[in-house]
Amino acid sequence: MLEQRLTQSGLYFNAASRSTLIFGERLLQTAFGFKSRDAAGITTCRCRNIRGGDGRLPLERLLAIQGTSPADDEVFVALGADELTSWSDKPKKATSVLSGLAAHRRPEIATKVLDLMAASGIETNVFHYTAVISACEKSCQWPLALSLLSNMPIMHVTPDVFSFSSAISACAAGNQWPLALSILSSMPTMNSMPDRFSYSGAISACEKAGKWQLALLLLCHMFQVRVAPNEVSYSAAISACEKVGHFEMALALLSDMSELRVVPNVITYNAAISACEKAGQVQVALSLLSSMPAVRVAPDVISFSAAISACEKVGQWELAIDLLRSMHKSRVAPEETSYSAALSACEKASQWQLALHLLSYMPEVRVVPQEVSYSAAISACGKGGQWQFASWLLQGDMRLRQVRPNDISHNAALSSCAKEGHWQVVLGLLSSMPDSRVAPNGITYGTAFSACGKAGQWPLTLDLLSRMPDARVTLERRGYSAVISALEQSGAFHRFKIQEMNLA
Repeated sequence: MLEQRLTQSGLYFNAASRSTLIFGERLLQTAFGFKSRDAAGITTCRCRNIRGGDGRLPLERLLAIQGTSPADDEVFVALGADELTSWSDKPKKATSVLSGLAAHRRPEIATKVLDLMAASGIETNVFHYTAVISACEKSCQWPLALSLLSNMPIMHVTPDVFSFSSAISACAAGNQWPLALSILSSMPTMNSMPDRFSYSGAISACEKAGKWQLALLLLCHMFQVRVAPNEVSYSAAISACEKVGHFEMALALLSDMSELRVVPNVITYNAAISACEKAGQVQVALSLLSSMPAVRVAPDVISFSAAISACEKVGQWELAIDLLRSMHKSRVAPEETSYSAALSACEKASQWQLALHLLSYMPEVRVVPQEVSYSAAISACGKGGQWQFASWLLQGDMRLRQVRPNDISHNAALSSCAKEGHWQVVLGLLSSMPDSRVAPNGITYGTAFSACGKAGQWPLTLDLLSRMPDARVTLERRGYSAVISALEQSGAFHRFKIQEMNLA
């Protein structure tokens, strides 16, 4: 079914993507004899955790250790000699402590505990190693995870499917997709056949690296070896399509899930909505969002934010505001990303009053505006001819709320003032940028040139131009046009040689 989708979709495979697929196919052919005609979430740890009260006190002492490089004796004292000795007869207690360390993302301590067990002659088993590899996965310590996996046979411990899956997920977390595929392909040689969690981790690794074709190839391979994909497998594959804007394939995968009776979760829907958002398919995104309650999947803040962003991209500011309001009705608390997407929609439609209202409302619902929200509001004021509000937001409100402006915020404010002919304010904002630790760029200087040119201030234009080499700023073509226009309008063009502008 999926292979037909790939063939019929007409998706483009360039030379780079084909070489990636060849790499993946060779691994799969070596391990499974799989042949392909064409062509995220990270899996959760499958450790067999056993939690009990016996290991709680030693675990608390271990978690109290500070730093990322604890000494061996420090770990030994925290664990206790009696506790360590008792693990000889009760290995499940060791599993409980190691799993607790994994849950708290303390792989450095978990590794030390494993070393202490070996040094004390206490037998380690596959559950112990898998728990520590899981700690590495949760902390993105993929080199340590691979080291532990390779040491297992040396310690006469045979890795199982959970050990391999955790190591694959660690590689996925560390953006090491070739290593993840290598581990997946080596599992049959270690008498451990990959399961859906192994494949999900590998698909997620490809998704994070933008290898969407390879992610789909792995999903195809699961059907070939009769491993049923789950919602995690599909979510990672859909997310891989989302990252490159292939919303048609994302929707096809979502449809396949329904046919195969694989229940999608909120992560699945979020990836599909985001794919539609990137492709500008606002109606499809809204349709997906509205269909979620029917399949008993509650939309979250990511679902709504992606839909709002889809509306923003096509200028549907009314829909964006309606979605923001519906979040409150659905008891989903909007985040800064939700408001910034709605503010951007207002900015594109020159709805500066509404933008200011949203910005002022954010603190009332305990959402702190950041640079993106302010930049959108400032730009909205600029498009509405409200340069005073734009300047106040930059120099007044952002300072009061201790939000550091960025270059986008400054450029938006400069542009709003330049449009209204306030060249003095433009130069004042330009001179204040170093106080905010923001370096002017080519857009900044181009705006200043335009403002000075409209006001006939050609000496200031030349002065600004002379400062650019020290500021290490390169003008864009539009900026040079503004300089030439300023000099021509003032009749001073003959004073400046065009060759000195280094147009080449």
